[in-house]
Amino acid sequence: MSLDALFRPFTVKSLTLPNRIVMAPMTRSFSPGGVPTEDVAAYYRRRAEGGVGLIVTEGTVVERPAARNEPNVPFFHGEALPEWKKVVEEVHAAGGKIAPQIWHVGSSRGQGADWKPEGQVDSPSGMTAPGKVKYEPMTEEDIADTIAAFGRSARAAKELGFDAVEIHGAHGYLIDQFFWSGLNVRDDAWGGQTIRERARFGAEIVKAVREGMGEDMALILRLSQWKSQDYTARNAETPDELVEWLQPLSDAGVDVFHCSQRRFWEPEFEGSDLNFAGWTKKLMNKPTITVGSVGLDGEFIAAFGGAGSKPASLDGLLERLERDEFDLVAVGRALLADPEWVQKIKESRHDDLKDFTREDLGVLY
Repeated sequence: MSLDALFRPFTVKSLTLPNRIVMAPMTRSFSPGGVPTEDVAAYYRRRAEGGVGLIVTEGTVVERPAARNEPNVPFFHGEALPEWKKVVEEVHAAGGKIAPQIWHVGSSRGQGADWKPEGQVDSPSGMTAPGKVKYEPMTEEDIADTIAAFGRSARAAKELGFDAVEIHGAHGYLIDQFFWSGLNVRDDAWGGQTIRERARFGAEIVKAVREGMGEDMALILRLSQWKSQDYTARNAETPDELVEWLQPLSDAGVDVFHCSQRRFWEPEFEGSDLNFAGWTKKLMNKPTITVGSVGLDGEFIAAFGGAGSKPASLDGLLERLERDEFDLVAVGRALLADPEWVQKIKESRHDDLKDFTREDLGVLY
């Protein structure tokens, strides 16, 4: 199929991209003490040199005591900020665009069983899984401070020269824990029986981020139905519920919805082949990013169990992109393994595409 749809320019607010390819945020854990190194900056620069339209960084955490769940996950506050400025400068020098993904893990555990929280753990109802209470629920003060921390990180992103900001509201981390009825059983204004009620925390974070970054920068929100605690969980069972979930977030200031699936080609609701990003674009009338095993024949959760993946056809993706089901395509493991993936696709050098292996997770190519 023609690659034209993939290499069309795209503009949202002050962000103009040369193509529709986004580097998906991928936790790398190569920032000792929470501070990105020169190797991290070079890693992102190589993707810009390779032709990625927009780089979204690995999750980088806001200023709360236990916002991260692994010791080498980077901060987005304090002494880490001058190093993030170097990352921005490297990417811009290579002609690229970059957005930080700002994050709080909540009560979600890291990959290592020996991880110990670095302070008070934040979560809506103190749960690590439905029915499993381990911590104290967040107080009003905790909630207010967390919202403010997201706002400060957004302000820092603007000051450092980033091109956009992404909020991580997916995969069973803190914001998604508030969305999810399985982990949010609060009976105050931060909980509720409906997804619209439970969306309030996320909406307030979006407002704080928008205030911090200003109106001109593009604000991206990453969402998912699935959780790292439960791959079958869903916040919205119907299109109507999807509107109830997303409308408050859209109204609060989201410009682009980044719709995470484990496999992008799977339909979101019965009776339509639209995927999560397709339904979101249709209902919200805002740009969307699709993501989920793009360019590979295996899905990414299996990678943590040691599974590799081989390059796969993009024909199905291109068909959806040509009919504008979604606007942008996020690529994860294929770009993690090969910084030249975009250029190879553009030049139809399919025989040069690399397999993804578990070993790729332990190296900054």
